[in-house]
Amino acid sequence: MPHEIVVVALGESNAFDLAIPGQVFGSVAVDGQDAYRVRVCSIDGSPVTTSAGYSVIVQYDLSIVAQADTVIIAPGIDARLSAPGIDDRLRAALLAANDRGARMVSICTGAFVLASAGLLDGRRATTYWKRSAEFRALFPRVILEPDVLYVDDGVLSSAGVAAGIDLCLYIVRSDHGMAVANEASRSLVVAPTRSGGQAQFIERERLDDDGERLARVLAWASENVTKPVDVATLARRAMMSERTFNRRFRERTGTSPAAWITAERLLVARELLETTDLLVDEIARASGLGSATHLRSQFQRRFGQTPTEYRRVYRPVQIG
Repeated sequence: MPHEIVVVALGESNAFDLAIPGQVFGSVAVDGQDAYRVRVCSIDGSPVTTSAGYSVIVQYDLSIVAQADTVIIAPGIDARLSAPGIDDRLRAALLAANDRGARMVSICTGAFVLASAGLLDGRRATTYWKRSAEFRALFPRVILEPDVLYVDDGVLSSAGVAAGIDLCLYIVRSDHGMAVANEASRSLVVAPTRSGGQAQFIERERLDDDGERLARVLAWASENVTKPVDVATLARRAMMSERTFNRRFRERTGTSPAAWITAERLLVARELLETTDLLVDEIARASGLGSATHLRSQFQRRFGQTPTEYRRVYRPVQIG
């Protein structure tokens, strides 16, 4: 049976964000079968107005949340309400779903709803950066990370607009591995992965000559990450000092060049673990990580499991 996803649409939903789960999860197939079924509901089954000036006719009310393996809250006008204002029916449905172990997810300002229900208390979370001050004031018990694309702290949350795609692809990777998620991203014609820790593009300076050079270097580094690439090489290609390059790189990506290179190489290693029979030391060399020892230590630190354990999950031994 496909994994059941229920998207809860609130009044005056953002049309783009509301469509993201269906677009992403609807493109995922495993062994020729749909991996997910996505259904959209409103609180009482009534049509939902959208920010695009049209209404969406939904087929379900909140009762289908009881059947969901994953519940996604799409952003809407109701997401601006503080804790006392959340609809009692919605709160009850979310708490019941959480209690029985459903995966709870928000896109953009949908985090206001999860926080209103108390599901983010003591957890890290993010939301649309323009609403972060309001969110922090309303929900001081939530550990808000306003600058990142998405957060997985048991309950998942994303920033605004395209970050919802990143979060949904992250869920696909977590459920089915890199190869399946990459195929889904190709179907959607989007980048296969952006790290959750990557910075939201908050109002920074206009992209100047330095920024354009940095963008070109990032593209080159993505194509050559399995080769001997270090920070000094990237700084030279950007025609910057290493100090300036490190600063500008962190401003653009939210991480250091060295950490970014390692993360990119780990993505290559994950795909090789899923799609080939290469030995771990061969994968370490092919991904640019050098030695099996270095690959194992970085893999354990980043994913909490060894490469062999990861392969056992996503590339099980075929019998017969």
